Amino acid sequence: QVQLVESGGGLVQAGGSLRLSCAASGSIASFNAMGWYRQAPGKQRELVANSASGGNTNYADSVKGRFTISRDSAKNTVYLQMNNLKPEDTAVYYCSARKTIIQTNYIYWGQGTQVTVSS
Repeated sequence: QVQLVESGGGLVQAGGSLRLSCAASGSIASFNAMGWYRQAPGKQRELVANSASGGNTNYADSVKGRFTISRDSAKNTVYLQMNNLKPEDTAVYYCSARKTIIQTNYIYWGQGTQVTVSS
């Protein structure tokens, strides 16, 4: 059973920074992709950043140049460095991992961590 545990959320003023961590119960090398999503109250969950096993990364337009996703395979952890935070970044942030086995995608989610940015 795959477990993803997020940490690092909190309350920060606009312009500040936070680093989210997602610790996986197994080797992150076994996942085809890992990413961060967020969901604000009354809104749908949206992709923030994604990191494929081949090294490609992609970001939502709203966070490009401010957020960076990275991996530490030795620690089985994925990070999301968030700089120059804005009030509109306020949301619950979720870590996700995808395994593709014989053309079937298996998606795993963490429990989420709250990020609140005050103006």
